[in-house]
Amino acid sequence: MLAFSDTVRGRIVDGVLAIEIDHPPVNALSIDVRAGLSAALRRGRDTPDVDAMVITGAGKIFIGGADIREFGQPPAEPILPAIVAAIEASAKPVVAAINGAALGGGLEVALAAHRRIAMPSATFAAPEVKLGIVPGAGGTQRLPRLIGIPAAIDLIANGRTIGAEEALKLDILDRIETGDLLAAAIGEARALMGKPLRRTGECQAPALPHEAIDTAEKKALARARGQIAPREAVRLVRLAAERPLPEGLAEERATFLRLRDSEQAAALRHVFFAERAAAKVEGLESVTPRDARTIGIVGLGLMGSGIATAVLDAGLTVIAVEQNEDAASKGRVRIEGLLDRSLQSGRIDAAGRQERLSRLSTSGDMTALKDADLIIEAVFDDLDVKTNLFQRLDDVVRPEAILATNTSYLDPDRIATTTARPERVLGLHFFSPANVMRLVEVVRCARTAPDVLAAGVAFAKRLRKLPIVCGVTEGFIGNRIFSAYRREAEFLLEDGALPHQIDAAMEEYGFAMGPFAVFDLAGLEIAWARRKRQAATRDPKERYVDIPDRLCEAGRFGQKTGRGWYLYQDGKRVIDPEVTAMIEAARAAKGLAPRAISAGEITQRLLAAMATEGTALLSEGIAARPSDIDLVMINGYGFPAHKGGPMFVAERMKEQRT
Repeated sequence: MLAFSDTVRGRIVDGVLAIEIDHPPVNALSIDVRAGLSAALRRGRDTPDVDAMVITGAGKIFIGGADIREFGQPPAEPILPAIVAAIEASAKPVVAAINGAALGGGLEVALAAHRRIAMPSATFAAPEVKLGIVPGAGGTQRLPRLIGIPAAIDLIANGRTIGAEEALKLDILDRIETGDLLAAAIGEARALMGKPLRRTGECQAPALPHEAIDTAEKKALARARGQIAPREAVRLVRLAAERPLPEGLAEERATFLRLRDSEQAAALRHVFFAERAAAKVEGLESVTPRDARTIGIVGLGLMGSGIATAVLDAGLTVIAVEQNEDAASKGRVRIEGLLDRSLQSGRIDAAGRQERLSRLSTSGDMTALKDADLIIEAVFDDLDVKTNLFQRLDDVVRPEAILATNTSYLDPDRIATTTARPERVLGLHFFSPANVMRLVEVVRCARTAPDVLAAGVAFAKRLRKLPIVCGVTEGFIGNRIFSAYRREAEFLLEDGALPHQIDAAMEEYGFAMGPFAVFDLAGLEIAWARRKRQAATRDPKERYVDIPDRLCEAGRFGQKTGRGWYLYQDGKRVIDPEVTAMIEAARAAKGLAPRAISAGEITQRLLAAMATEGTALLSEGIAARPSDIDLVMINGYGFPAHKGGPMFVAERMKEQRT
């Protein structure tokens, strides 16, 4: 065995130097890996008894991209572009034996090889745009030369991951190997000896109609919404058909270095590390979660059916219960409809749909939940309804079964205290539609047992969702901050701004929808009902804007009624003079003199309102860290990820002032 560095080794088999990267957990391209690859390539080049080379990874990953410990730091020698260039320029054949994920720089290494074979489980992606950068070792120049400009735009500008079958169809792969991958790669390498080598950089990008390229570009940029990296990725991919390889590579590298130091890249790196930090929950380091394989769901409305679908997608068994058999049947139809959408979109096939349904049972009888490990209630958000349900569940489910409430605003501690075993109660606050939205707030109640909390976190991860642990407060993290956001938006109305001006400012900042458009989409009557419940305890000295109440009293509940903050005509949102008149009348009734408010002030005030509430959540111990708050707002409320979240923005502004 030859050791080229601590993480790269090799052996010579039948004249082929088999180079293996062994840098767990993901074979990231650290300095040591790059140095080892460089040394191995030199050994292969200079050793007479080596006629070809194979590059592969140890374990289940080929190369998982850059080493996260080097994120945000200047590249250290040897840099990846030089290694990739050496692979492609090698006079001796180089075969990439792709044993698993080839991501980012891993894909660039594979593209430089003269032939690529992979296991059926291999995946491929150029995810750099998700970190605010572009590929920096030839990805934007070599990939389009293999698969064409439109397909390369799709993969690089969107950061999309594909499997081995799609990679084969696109010509990224030459072959899929179901047997011994390394032996097959060595055979491929020997077969290339003495033959002309196909060097990806010397290929011409396949000629395709300009319309196809323009369509791919338009689709990619429509998703970018203010992000710089996707636009730059499109520009660079187009260069592959217009410039010689050296010029394209030089422009790619310059762009990569420029974007690496940008504010958007800093924000997206923050989000990347925030997700890893969120997975570390204080007090759960050595706790074994309770088992949760059979999931009970009570209530099969929009939320319950979405949760059930997400659970089925995760391969778990669902026992879904409604108040009677008719309601249970309708709930099953609702779940089938969600699975049908997945079937129509190609996310699952007919066999997958049927297999999921085989793990679903629905009933109008609560005793059907007796074998469930975890029961999630998704019934009407009323305290009496939920406490009554949990008391009934006490008599049905096993003593060790976990009880979870999906409440948005109610106090889960009050719900827990009505049960015989409050230590097995926690909150699992899903976001609608639950089968699509990634965020789950995992609420630690006052008496939640550690293994129950750990089970909630593990369950959310099993659903491929992002669990954020929080304490008990009205609205938890997300809705409490969103309430502050709503409140400040309403203050802006009284001060002189109009709904469309506030929405335009936030959409320009990067939100998909401004606050008032979101209110209309969600329905104004929900917040109205909550305000009426709070009226008796509201501090009379507290500033209160009654304009939303006036809208609801006029039957303006949002999109569902065709009228809310806006008028909806033929599916289009338009400014309604009637709402403007109501706002002006409300100002006059309070004796407020409106003033012109700039888009900058609107944005600043709304961001500050979110950050201020976030600071309060931290001081109260509801949120564990500022980055958790950022993740909640990004994944649950549409805060633009490339801005980093309200707490990140506030900290950056503080740094700039000092």
